[in-house]
Amino acid sequence: MAFLTLGSAHPISSNLFSPKNVSPSFSLELEVKNLDEVNVTHKNVLLRLDLNLPMSNGEVIDSTRIIRSLSTINELLQKQAKIIILSHFGRPKGKINLAYTLKPIAEHLQQFVECPVVFAPDCVGDEVKRIITDAPQASIIVLENLRFHEGEEKNDAAFAKELSSLGQIYINDAFSCTHRAHASVAAICEQLPSYAGRALEQELTALQSVLKTPKKPVMAIVGGSKISTKIELLQNLLPRVDYLVIGGGMANTFLAAQAVEVGQSLCEDDYIPTAQEILMDAETHDCEIVLPIDVVVTATIAPNVESKTVSIDKIAPTQKVVDIGPKSLSRINHFMDQCQTLVWNGPVGVFEIEPFDLGSVGLAHHIAALTKAKKLISVAGGGDTLAALAKADVEKDLSYTSTAGGAFLEWLEGKKLPGVVALQRGK
Repeated sequence: MAFLTLGSAHPISSNLFSPKNVSPSFSLELEVKNLDEVNVTHKNVLLRLDLNLPMSNGEVIDSTRIIRSLSTINELLQKQAKIIILSHFGRPKGKINLAYTLKPIAEHLQQFVECPVVFAPDCVGDEVKRIITDAPQASIIVLENLRFHEGEEKNDAAFAKELSSLGQIYINDAFSCTHRAHASVAAICEQLPSYAGRALEQELTALQSVLKTPKKPVMAIVGGSKISTKIELLQNLLPRVDYLVIGGGMANTFLAAQAVEVGQSLCEDDYIPTAQEILMDAETHDCEIVLPIDVVVTATIAPNVESKTVSIDKIAPTQKVVDIGPKSLSRINHFMDQCQTLVWNGPVGVFEIEPFDLGSVGLAHHIAALTKAKKLISVAGGGDTLAALAKADVEKDLSYTSTAGGAFLEWLEGKKLPGVVALQRGK
């Protein structure tokens, strides 16, 4: 069994999340077999990808996940394998709904490969088997949306067995799906010899390398709207980082927990006691929680509305907090300058609307500059975080960015991911 090792193309230090004074709640040893351990030549290979891509007017608007899987696809094609792609798209809830067909995405995939790409109108059944049989070696067959069948999301063993009958080898190259115990991610590993694809391998090695003993000090930036969705993340980070920056709407709940009036801002009053507990736990773990000291406020959240920057003790009853202020940004950057490792999940303001993106974009620029200067090892993940990096035009300047949303978050929370566990336990 091979251990995943970090390649030179990803200069990420090892061991980001080893606790400072507690044992980790999850195993850091990732014994997952990779493509070096299997002969795929002239084999029918079931390749699980995440082709749940952003679409607009029937056109793909972000091909990142395809691009990241091209290393696996091209390696299989070079060995004359017949690639049978499994994926889901949207939430058709176990029923055929052509609004969620993978056909336009299969057609989009053709732009990235030189081999034939065939689309199958289902993912199981005799017609699918015929299409696969008729396809030449070194070709790609994209199967229709797995979620047109109830068995997919139920992790049904019988459905997984039907899928497995289409190939001889199973490869998972969709880290963003590994937090789902679905048939094409988990149950199928009990049916076929199972391996990690190159993109999944890259993601696991990168994250494993930042989940042990980091170059210290360590900073985590956690943003987003609600503390209720990130309690486990915050609790898991406290013993593992030196600075925990909290931004976005969730920072308002922490400010309220310190008797700061936040006006009409998003604030989860029911979670104020939780925020107070986290603040106390941070002291126990010698973790400095960094909250805004000044904020951008407005009466209405919309483009081109009147806004101003105020200190946190000057938020009016009619105002809403929409971003961190320049003093807060400067303070975070000052602490960041002292760190050697950083992980970021969630923007610190309503970055989708200008000018409320200045805080998130400012952080992105500073992280990128430190990373390029080899002063900081930086890892970021989550859809909104990547969008903020793209807005700052620095998404390629960090040490590693994860396209996985839920899987990345659950990993940081210390949870075991069903898709990774299945690969470890599979045939």
